[in-house]
Amino acid sequence: MSPVSTADHGEVTVITIDNPPVNALSQSVREGLLNGIVDAEAADNCKAIIIQCIGWTFIAGADIKEFGKPLLEPYLPDVVARIDACEKPVIAALHGTALGGGFEVALGCHYRISLSRGAVGLPEVNLGLLPGASGTQRLPRLVGAEKAMDMMLSGKSVKAPAALKVGAVDRIVDDNLLEEAVAYASECVEQGPRRTSTMDVPEVDTAIFDATRQKIAPRTRGLISPEKIISAVALSTKVSFEEGCAKERAFFVECMASPQSAGLRHAFFAERGVARVPGIGKDTPKRELNKVAVIGAGTMGAGIAYNCLTSGMDVILLDNNDACLERGNQTIRGLYKSGVERGKIAESAMADGLGRFSTSQDYTDLADVDIVIEAVFESMAVKREVFAALDKVLKPGAVLATNTSTLSIDEIAAATDRSQDVIGLHFFSPAHIMRLLEIVRGADTSDEVIATSLALARRLHKIGVVVGNCFGFVGNRMLYSYGRENQLLLLEGAAPEFIDKTFSDWGMAMGPNAVGDLAGLDVGYKVRQERTDLPDDPRFYRIADMLAEQARYGQKTGKGMYLYEDGSRKPTPDPEVQAMIDAEAERLGVEQRDISAEEIVERCIYGLVVEGARILEDKIAIRSGDIDVVWMNGYGFPRYRGGPMHYADSVGLDKVYEKVCEFEERFGSIYWEPPELLKKLAATNGKFSDL
Repeated sequence: MSPVSTADHGEVTVITIDNPPVNALSQSVREGLLNGIVDAEAADNCKAIIIQCIGWTFIAGADIKEFGKPLLEPYLPDVVARIDACEKPVIAALHGTALGGGFEVALGCHYRISLSRGAVGLPEVNLGLLPGASGTQRLPRLVGAEKAMDMMLSGKSVKAPAALKVGAVDRIVDDNLLEEAVAYASECVEQGPRRTSTMDVPEVDTAIFDATRQKIAPRTRGLISPEKIISAVALSTKVSFEEGCAKERAFFVECMASPQSAGLRHAFFAERGVARVPGIGKDTPKRELNKVAVIGAGTMGAGIAYNCLTSGMDVILLDNNDACLERGNQTIRGLYKSGVERGKIAESAMADGLGRFSTSQDYTDLADVDIVIEAVFESMAVKREVFAALDKVLKPGAVLATNTSTLSIDEIAAATDRSQDVIGLHFFSPAHIMRLLEIVRGADTSDEVIATSLALARRLHKIGVVVGNCFGFVGNRMLYSYGRENQLLLLEGAAPEFIDKTFSDWGMAMGPNAVGDLAGLDVGYKVRQERTDLPDDPRFYRIADMLAEQARYGQKTGKGMYLYEDGSRKPTPDPEVQAMIDAEAERLGVEQRDISAEEIVERCIYGLVVEGARILEDKIAIRSGDIDVVWMNGYGFPRYRGGPMHYADSVGLDKVYEKVCEFEERFGSIYWEPPELLKKLAATNGKFSDL
């Protein structure tokens, strides 16, 4: 049965698309829509045509099941062109979200009417693409080149009232969309087809294109598709519609074939895939979480508390130190105030949130909370003490969560008599901003608590990734490999600023040395002091340890790997640090040499890949895509490279394995012994994503 049907409403033919869940533009939809237009145009009793969709949304874009596969005719640009060429007025009746190809279908129509609560947008840039069905040529003719570029480069949807104001839609209604569209059709018949293809782009100062390039450069560093979008929109102002469409299509094909788009599409699917956890289904019971206690009023605890408050929960912030508790209280109030000043939060929302907030120093005040999130000092002894105290006061069925970034969930849970209720919720700093939440299941953690934690992640607007229990879980376990190679490279002769520039140029949000200064070198130092399994290697994190022992903690102290003058966050290379590195290298017998950017990237990134392979072998991660999601959302790994495991797949695991073997020969087996999984996949031309 076709997902597209037609029906006559008097002299108006209504073409209805019903392809749940989001009316994606599958081949059968494209074919049905094209046939519907052709048949309606030929019908004597038809004077106008309406395209509508059933369900909660208009066409929300391409059919993701067709991604990466050869497309079948009819192609979307041809369908949109045929709608535009129709001799009878075609009206798009929009509701929900008309996105990507769905909005391009609407742009090909002669008129657009939308429910007031609907939205339109062209988010292709998020997949490393640009609109490829004439969107870059049609939208500027309706809203102007500058607004069109803004919509495409941001990838954000525009709500119907704003779309009406700029001309992207022609009319909005509050209810009865089809009825209103049929009535509107009579007006459209009088005016006749109004084709975007024949419109002129409103006059624009062409300097806006270079200005836009400069404006977006910091946030689109290294990306191809934003430049293609700007170039395509610029063409709309100076060449014919047909020539602009041809060039747009060439740009689209180029972007689609690029590794960047492959990486971004992988990121899209991987982030959707993390919610699929074996043994956890829609029917798995979830506990109701309305009241939360956060233990520890430091920066992390206050950020978690604020995140929970803005998600509608009642929050108690507990700390045994008066000064810390007051500081946490002021941090939360400051975050609310800043949100109001920036227009992100209404005054009423701040008042409501603070009305649900309280502080305490007494564990008995937590007797009725639904979940506790512990965010105290990263010490096993301290955390066990906290959980033993919580075990005595919490009600049955309360979830006990620890925000530990490295320590064993099972050892913490053993301090209670309810290990089935204990789980790790590893927030990333700043907790109210970072999207990632590592959900760490212990040996006894119940499926109900895992399902509840996944639901909490969604409520907090985070990406929850379920991982297994080991030192550092997924993210921080791998971070030690990345950071280890950075530390060794320092001793071998690579300057900190050169390493950081190399990774910034490669696409990382920050280089590893700047990240260390931002996070605080004392944090990692204290974690390493807790460990008993460090390698017998005097070079291991030697420079970081020396800096921490000199109280050079980074930005918080004004000096770390770099200097930060007068409270500035801008790192300045410090000759004293370089002299210290050189002296320590000599003491340890490390020969210094010139090191290329290529070697820096390969050693640090392949260090990640090697540890990621071991994590898959140990079944700490469910799939390689979960590792990629953790690193893209928690550690600044460039999305267009798709995460470390996808990046390795794109390079070719045979080539990665060959390089790892070379490093083993050069640097020894202590760090570079190839995992069996990598060896096996390399030999069979396999990929991590195949697992």
